[in-house]
Amino acid sequence: MPVALVTGAAGQDGSYLVERLLADGYAVHALVRPGSAPREEPPEDPSAALNHHQVDVTDHARLGRLIDEIEPDEIYNLAGVSSVAQSWAAPVLTAEVSGVAPVALLDRALRLQRRVGRPVRVVQAGSAEVFGQPSTAPQDEMTPLRPLSPYGVAKAMAHQAVEVFRCQGLFAVSAILYNHESPRRPATFVTRKITSAVAQIAETGAGHLALGNLAARRDWGWAPDYVDALIRAARHTEAADYVVATGRAHSVEDFVRAAFAHVGIDKWRAHVTIDPALFRPADPAVLVGNASKARAAIGWRPSVDFEGIVARMVDHDRELLRRP
Repeated sequence: MPVALVTGAAGQDGSYLVERLLADGYAVHALVRPGSAPREEPPEDPSAALNHHQVDVTDHARLGRLIDEIEPDEIYNLAGVSSVAQSWAAPVLTAEVSGVAPVALLDRALRLQRRVGRPVRVVQAGSAEVFGQPSTAPQDEMTPLRPLSPYGVAKAMAHQAVEVFRCQGLFAVSAILYNHESPRRPATFVTRKITSAVAQIAETGAGHLALGNLAARRDWGWAPDYVDALIRAARHTEAADYVVATGRAHSVEDFVRAAFAHVGIDKWRAHVTIDPALFRPADPAVLVGNASKARAAIGWRPSVDFEGIVARMVDHDRELLRRP
């Protein structure tokens, strides 16, 4: 039975990844922050090999001891400060969690690989925020890094560290993930904020939606698809970096319009106000990815389009409101 270690297992991507690895027959060690609860559903098979560990990824010594103890075949590092906005409020913490911690993890994985004499495969969950203000669109693996936020700076550090350790013989992958959503996205994210508000308006006729920059454009995908890309990259014959994206950019306004349209509301502007306080200090212009390398090398393709993502999230939030 292969063994996988997943950091950030309480998050959107981590929960989907744990479920997928268990379904594939892995023994999974899921890391969550001390005091956090797992997000994934309990496995249907009571014999499923799932172990939870409350470990802070900035506690390098404790994390290292755990890696040495379980000797994982695959490590997926999804831990990190969860949003760009949060990184502006806590830039030093962001650097430690999303920049320094991945370096420590890569170092420990390389040491384990040399000790046990077999490959240890590491996948670092990166972000399109490393590109900041790119001079070209779409972006690919060769696009220069120009981060504009503490979040982007920390992710850029981890991305470059992957290449450094890969040159030392570690099977290390950096997956440059563009925005990806699901019903498990926290309500602090603009997409879930939108779908939650639209669901409330559709169900009760009451509610309001305050937003920042409606013109901001993002390449939005379906989170389980992006988790599939992580797994494909880990199991490929060669370690490489991959942009994971749909190749289509939509604005926040497009997202709002699609959410209201799904519940039959055309005059959506009556329910929306613009709050200048919600604008980012620095907002990338157009982030849209070219995933042709992932398509060709690991056979990855997105399975849910933009309208389908919005519809699934709105339907989920409406169902939550209908529950007793």
